[in-house]
Amino acid sequence: MSSIKGKVILITGASSGIGEATARFLTEKGAHVVLGARRIERLESLVEEIEHNGGSAEFQSLDVTNFEQMQSIVGFTLSKFKRIDVLVNNAGIMPLSNLEALKIDEWNQMIDVNIRGVLHGIAAALPVMKEQGFGQFINIASIGAYSVTPTAAVYCATKYAVRAITEGLRQEVGNDIRVNLISPGVTESELADHISDEEAKQFMVEYRRNAIPAHSIAAAIAYAIEQPNNVDISEMVIRPTEKA
Repeated sequence: MSSIKGKVILITGASSGIGEATARFLTEKGAHVVLGARRIERLESLVEEIEHNGGSAEFQSLDVTNFEQMQSIVGFTLSKFKRIDVLVNNAGIMPLSNLEALKIDEWNQMIDVNIRGVLHGIAAALPVMKEQGFGQFINIASIGAYSVTPTAAVYCATKYAVRAITEGLRQEVGNDIRVNLISPGVTESELADHISDEEAKQFMVEYRRNAIPAHSIAAAIAYAIEQPNNVDISEMVIRPTEKA
């Protein structure tokens, strides 16, 4: 197994949920993390906590739908650490609703964050990893990348897209860059807090009773990173043992 200690890991969507838990977990293992998200005050607090506990963390404001901001945080990471070992494309949103509700703005927002955000991460970091001759992409999808449920048609479509993009990237990059897809089942996070559709919101309250802790997904991310350089964990699907 390779070590996480000393690796430089950039995490998007790091202000809550899986991103926040992953930042804590990886710094406990000795990684240097660079955290990006829109809620800068949450990042400040998280970095202070990590540093207080002896970890290494930096942060920068990041809206993944803005390619220039994605390029900026990649450049910031290089200026601090001279390399990027891992990019965790974690930022995502999930405003569920039936298609007939015609929440077009929310559809477009999911497409922008969940698909374009991942593509922007790849576009900003791939040239760096190609030049340095190593690297790893870990893209966070969902069990929604494998099956579709009512109210989640657009969300699932974005996660199917992440799955396809990840597989295409894996085939294209060759042996020096590893590419992983991690697909969580229902996990403790703020994803469901921003659902505006009342029917979908009530469904998620019941569905999320069996949510697994975000720490469990962080451990899966760490497992993918820890593998030897000649081992690429193509896909992991992680679900609660108690089915909803």
